[in-house]
Amino acid sequence: MKTLLTTTLLLVTVGAFATDRKPAAAIDATAAYSRLKNLTGNWEADTGNGKVRITYSVIAGGTAVVEREVGEKMPEMLTVYYMNGKRLLLTHYCMAGNQPRMEAKSYDPATGNLKFEFLDATNLAPGAGHMHNGAVRFVDNDHLASDWQFFESGRLKMQESAQFTRVR
Repeated sequence: MKTLLTTTLLLVTVGAFATDRKPAAAIDATAAYSRLKNLTGNWEADTGNGKVRITYSVIAGGTAVVEREVGEKMPEMLTVYYMNGKRLLLTHYCMAGNQPRMEAKSYDPATGNLKFEFLDATNLAPGAGHMHNGAVRFVDNDHLASDWQFFESGRLKMQESAQFTRVR
């Protein structure tokens, strides 16, 4: 009887907590991906690391958007955006020597804000530094803002923000 009562209380408690959780809001990942495809071309920004140039191209029959980033004071990096079913993902090939994957978790077409959160990574040693979260804001057809968070040992180590202008 005591076991039955304990089990019943446990199930009621778990059920109470489960109903308090709100499901993650679904985002229109397809619309966000379409906005990314419209970035095709060359972009520039003046940053604390000098001039940074980004080139966006749509490849593989429209199934991937490639972002090549070159800076005056940093090695070239590459980010690939793609749909996986109904999810928008990215893989970032970082100068830190690892490849974090992130998933789009929010997108507001009215403001142009698109936010990505860390999923996992390849070549990531425990506690190693890596890009962890990213955000893009589609300002208009010729302006783009980006914000990236670099984590190390499970904590935010630095944040990189830039304002890009389309140059062609």
